[in-house]
Order: sequence, then structure tokens, then C-alpha cells
Amino acid sequence: MKTTKDPGFLQSLICFGGVIVIVIAGLLWLGISLHSLLLIALVWVAIHSAALGFSFVAIKSAMVSGIEKGLGAMFIFFLIGVLIAAFIESGTIGGLIYYGIDILHPTVFLPAGLVLCSLMSVATGTAWGTIGTIGVVLMGLGEALGIPLPLVAGMVVSGATFGDKMSPVSDTTNLAAMSGDTDLYSHIKSMMYTTVPTYTICLILFTLAGLNYSGQTLSAQELVQLKHFLAIEFTINPLTLLPLLVLLVLSIKKMPAEISMLASVATAAVLGVVMQDRTAAEVLNSLNGGYVANTGLERLDVLLTRGGIQSMMWTMSLALIALSLGGILDHAGFVRVLLSGLLLRIKRAASLVATTIGGCIIANMSMGEGYLSIIFGGQVFKDSFKEQNLEKHMLSRCLEEGATCTTSIIPWTTSGAFITGALSMSPLEFAPWAFFNYLNPLLSIVLAYLGFGVFRKAPPTSTQ
Repeated sequence: MKTTKDPGFLQSLICFGGVIVIVIAGLLWLGISLHSLLLIALVWVAIHSAALGFSFVAIKSAMVSGIEKGLGAMFIFFLIGVLIAAFIESGTIGGLIYYGIDILHPTVFLPAGLVLCSLMSVATGTAWGTIGTIGVVLMGLGEALGIPLPLVAGMVVSGATFGDKMSPVSDTTNLAAMSGDTDLYSHIKSMMYTTVPTYTICLILFTLAGLNYSGQTLSAQELVQLKHFLAIEFTINPLTLLPLLVLLVLSIKKMPAEISMLASVATAAVLGVVMQDRTAAEVLNSLNGGYVANTGLERLDVLLTRGGIQSMMWTMSLALIALSLGGILDHAGFVRVLLSGLLLRIKRAASLVATTIGGCIIANMSMGEGYLSIIFGGQVFKDSFKEQNLEKHMLSRCLEEGATCTTSIIPWTTSGAFITGALSMSPLEFAPWAFFNYLNPLLSIVLAYLGFGVFRKAPPTSTQ
């Protein structure tokens, strides 16, 4: 029987560092597709695992295990593609654009969009649902108003991430509280200390950015033209917003995301047949292949030709490779050994906060899935927080700031891949403008070193 051994710190550093070098060098300098790079990284990690004594069967099993842990995300991938197509078929997205053009001026578009995405994400508890619905609409409105799309995408992702992080019905919020072994509302209250200042800064930054485009209003002729072509393609009235209302109400009632999405899709499909003069066959086929617009206005066609199960296949295939890679890294212990070596050198609470946040970012980059990073971080850092007599909600807060905030701006995570499919833009393009996603972790670390938001357990009271 072949025996295995744990990797040393140096080998773990070389193995994980190699993955980062392969991906970053390949993407930024050589222009190689992300799928191919992750495949090369997969082979690289498998070779290191084999050197530790892992058999081919064990390595393959680890890959399968990694995929199994991310299967929940795979189902959501399919449903988001279906949801986008259904919302276009029903006229929901067309209606939102039609009404939104009259309301959102370029000066207030970015801060108003940030607040809108934040509110929807808090209400529904899902960043993906927000990005796949309101996010798609805001991308279209931003393009019509002449605002750079990477900036719009950064605003959408910032707002959606805020809600996903702070909502009591969010799966990541509940998972982080569970992984930190703390009460949900203690966890949310603890996050307020770092999230509110970050959100305020983001609101200011997006307001200032919006001022640069205050003069880029659509002319009356362009406005009439855009609304005219929308009105030709769809029957526009307030009833077209019903599928979105169904999604919001069911999410607020804490129905499972899959059920809320399916109910919304069913509502949209009925509206597509009844209101938009589409046949049932056309609607059902678009749920798979996506909606194809032929309005005669090119920029409108580009916006509305999207959605469907097939549109998520790029995302799905990337996620499968990334989860396989994460399964080997986790099973062989490379990331765990790497972080354990760092923990031995930590003496201050602020350094522990920085290491926990950094560790979750490393876990995101290696395992490709924010949920796994939260669970992994809770297991690795729980004892260290206990040893330093820190409150459990500090650990859960750090897990969210390291994992939830950064997963959307890493291209090969399931979240990064999903956003690429939904918004047709890579995280590499919008990451500089996703202010919330990187300012929140950075501000949390800075505040910890300043002694703000560091909570220690009260010493036990002695009894006579």
C-alpha cells in the first residue's frame, strides 16, 4: 500500500506560488485562455501531490470531491441563465430600461445604481441574482448614457457584494456565522464596524466618478429612438415588472433561491406568451439558447441578445476545472500547511486579522469557491482567535471580508466566472472599479492595526 506524507512549508509555497505564476503570467503577459491555464495548473499540482505519494486514483478522487462541494453553485449557474432569458422574453428587462432611462441621470446613475443593487441584494440575499437581473439592466442603461462599462460593472458588483455580505438571508452570511461558531446577528453587528465606513467611501467615490459624466445625457432624439425600438420589440407596461416582484417577495420570505428563481421564470414565461406575442416553443427554446434580439438598433440588440443555459457553459466549464484544482490543493494539504506556517509567527490581534483575511483570499485563489474558503478559514483560524481571547464574531467577520468580498474579482472562482457570463465582462476589466470588494478587506486590516473593531472576550468574573 502506497503511503502519503504531508507537504512541507517550502513545497507548499512552491506549489501554490506556481499556480499563481501560471495564471497571472499566462493571462496578463501571454494572452492564454483561462481554461488552458487552469488545466496546466491542475497538472502542476497533481505532480506535486504524486511526489507526496498520492496515487492517480486518490488525485482523481480529490478532484471529484472538489467538484461535489461546488455542485450547489452549478445549479444556480443554470437557473441564472434561464432567468435572464425569461426576463428578456417577458419584457421585464426591456421595461426596466424603458422606465429607467427617464429616471436615472448620468450624474446620479452610479451612486443610485449602487444603492439599488445593495437594496436588492440585502432583500434577496443573493449577489448572483442581483447581478443577473438588475445588473444586466444597469449595464444597458450605463452604455446608453455613455458611462464606461467596466465602471458600471464595478458599481454593480460592489452593491451586490454589500448585500450578499450583510443580508440575514444570505447564504454566505449564515455560513460565515456558522463557521465562526457565533450568532448570526452578532456577526452582522460586528461587520457594521468595517462595512459602514467602507460603503460610505464607495458611495462618495461613485458620486465623484459620476460627476465626470454629468454632461453625457442622451439627446431627446436618441432617447425617443431607444424607447421607440424597445416599444416595438416589447409590449411595455408595469405588468412586465411582475417576475421581478415575484423574485423579491419570495426571497424576502426566505424561500430557497432555486424555488424563488423557478417561480419567477414561470411567471416571466407566461407573460412572454400572453403579453409579448411569443409562442410557448419560442419561449422554452430561448430558456436554453438565449433570447436573440433583432430590433434594428445595434446597441440594443447586443444588450438583449443573451441568457439561456448554453450561455453559462463557458462559466460551468471554468468552474469545474477550478473546483477540481481546489479539491487537490485541499486534499493534499498545501494551502493548510502554508497558512499554518504563517500562524506560528503571529503575535498580535491585528496581524491575525490580516492573516485570516489574506488566508481566505489565498483559499479563494486556490479552491475557486467562496463557500469553501469560508469553511476552510473557520477551521484553520478558529483556534488562533481563541488563543488570543478574541470574540468569535471577529473571526466570522474576517471570513466574510476575505472570502465573500474577493471571490467576485478573481476570474477563475465560480463567482468570477458567473459574472463574466452574466455581464459579458471579465473581473480583470472591472476589478479596479469594484471599490467595495477590495476596500472592505483593506480597511478592516487598517482599522484592526489602529485598534478599532477589535473585540476581546470579557474576563470571567470570580465568584466567592
